[in-house]
Amino acid sequence: MGLLTATVLWPVAIFTVIFILLVDLMYRRQRWNSRYPPGPVPWPLLGNLLQVDLDNMPYSLYKLHKRYGDVFSLQMASKPMVVINGLKSVQKVLVTCGEDTADRPAVPIFEYLGVKPGSQGVVLAPYGPEWREQRRFSVSTLRNFGLGKKSLEQWVTKEADHLCDAFTAQAGRSINPNTMLNKAVCNVIASLIFARRFEYEDPYLIRMLTVLEESFTEISGFMPEVLNALPIILRIPGLADKVFQGQKTFMAIVDNLLTENKTTWESAQPPRNLTDAFLAEIEKANGNPESSFNDENLRMVVLDLFSAGMVTTSTTLSWALLLMILHPDVQRRVQQEIDEVIGQVRRPEMADQARMPYTNAVIHEVQRFGDIAPLSLPRITSRDIEVQDFLIPKGTTFIINLSSVLKDETVWEKPLRFHPEHFLDAQGHFVKHEAFMPFSAGRRACLGEPLARMELFLFFTCLLQRFSFSVPAGQPRPSDSGTSAFPVAPSPYQLCAVMREQGH
Repeated sequence: MGLLTATVLWPVAIFTVIFILLVDLMYRRQRWNSRYPPGPVPWPLLGNLLQVDLDNMPYSLYKLHKRYGDVFSLQMASKPMVVINGLKSVQKVLVTCGEDTADRPAVPIFEYLGVKPGSQGVVLAPYGPEWREQRRFSVSTLRNFGLGKKSLEQWVTKEADHLCDAFTAQAGRSINPNTMLNKAVCNVIASLIFARRFEYEDPYLIRMLTVLEESFTEISGFMPEVLNALPIILRIPGLADKVFQGQKTFMAIVDNLLTENKTTWESAQPPRNLTDAFLAEIEKANGNPESSFNDENLRMVVLDLFSAGMVTTSTTLSWALLLMILHPDVQRRVQQEIDEVIGQVRRPEMADQARMPYTNAVIHEVQRFGDIAPLSLPRITSRDIEVQDFLIPKGTTFIINLSSVLKDETVWEKPLRFHPEHFLDAQGHFVKHEAFMPFSAGRRACLGEPLARMELFLFFTCLLQRFSFSVPAGQPRPSDSGTSAFPVAPSPYQLCAVMREQGH
C-alpha cells in the first residue's frame, strides 16, 4: 500500500514542481529582455520578498540603489516592480512621461477593506475620467472654501492661537508636542470637511486620532507588503479583520461624521463645507451612471483628506520643533526675522512669507531633511516607457524613491545634514530647488500641497513668535533620526517651551 501511494504521489509532486517553476518563469519573462532594469536575482515564487527588509523599505532600497543604480527592478512574489531613483530619472518618469505613469495598480488590502473599483476617491483611483472628475472637484472645492483666500488663512491663524494656548498651559514643563500638533492640524481638516472644530480635550477627537495612528501602522511595514504581494493570504478567515482593525474602526468614525453632516444638510442652502458640496453633486448626478459622485466616493475623498492631509502636516511640524531645539542658532535667526517683519503682537499672515526668506528656507529644509514620505504610492505604466536606456514594459508596477531626490548627493551641498542654506542664494534670497519634491510631482502631485504650505508657515511662525524651544533640563540631546514607519516621524522626544518676553 505504501509503495502504491508513493508511486502515485511522485508524479503529482514532480508535476506540481514543474508547474510552479513554469508559473515563476512566466512572471520573470520581462527579465529576459536585455534592456530590462537590473536587480537582485529573485527566488522561485517569493521573488525578492525575503531579500528586502519590508519593515524598513526605504533603507533596503537605498542599499539596492547604491548597488544597481538609479533604475533597478524587484520581483515581489508574482508582481514585477521597478524602483526609480535620482532627480533626472524621477523627472523623466513623473513629468516627461507623466501621461503614461499616472495610473495606479490594484492594491489588494484596500480592496479587502471595501474600496470598490470606480469609487476610490482621489489618492487610490486609477488614472481616468473618474479620477479627473474627483481631483477637479477636490481642488475647486478647497479653493472655494478658502484655499488661497483670507477666510481659511484666518481660520488657520485662529487654530494656531488654540495651539499656542495649549503650549502655554504646559510652558516650562517637559512635553511631547505631537498630540497637540495632531489636534491642531486635524481641526483644520475637520473645518474644511465638516465645518467644525473639536476642543483639544474632546474624547471623540482623542479617540479619532488614536485610531488614525493605529491605522497608519497597519498599512506600513511587513504584513501589508506580504498581503499585497500574496493576496491569497487575505482569504484566511479572520486574518485581515485582525490585521486591519484600526482601518475599519477609522472608517466607521468617518461614516458617523458623514451621517451627522447629512442629517443637517439642506440642498437649497449654500454648502457649508466640502461634504455639503459633494452631496450637492450627488444630487445633480442622480440617474447619471457615468458620474463618479456617489456615497462611496464621498467616503473615500474624506478619508483621503483626513489621512493624507492631517498626519503628514503634523509630522512635519514635529520635525520642525525637534530641529529647532537641536539647532538653537537657527531658531534664534528665525525669531529675529519674525520680530523684524511681524513683531511680537500681530499674528503672522501668508503675505509675510515673501519678506521672510530665512524662515521660508528653514521650513523647506525641514521638509527635505525630515523626508516623511520617502516612497511614493505605487504606480503602473500604461504603456512601455524608456528611462536611462532601460525599457519598462506596460503594466509594470513602479515606485518613485523621493528620498533619493531629497537626499541626492549630486544635488545638495550637505544632503544628510540639516542645512537651511540649501534654499538661500549668496545674497540671502530664498531659492526653491527643482529637487525639492516632498509632495511628488506631475499629475499625481499632492492636491493638498497649498493647504499644507499655509499650515506649516502659519503654525511654525506663530509658535516661534510666542515661544523659545529647548531640550528639557537634565535630559540628553534627542536624536535627529526618524522611525521606519510611514510617515517617517522623529524618534520620540521631549521639549520645553518657554514663553518669549516682549522685546526678545
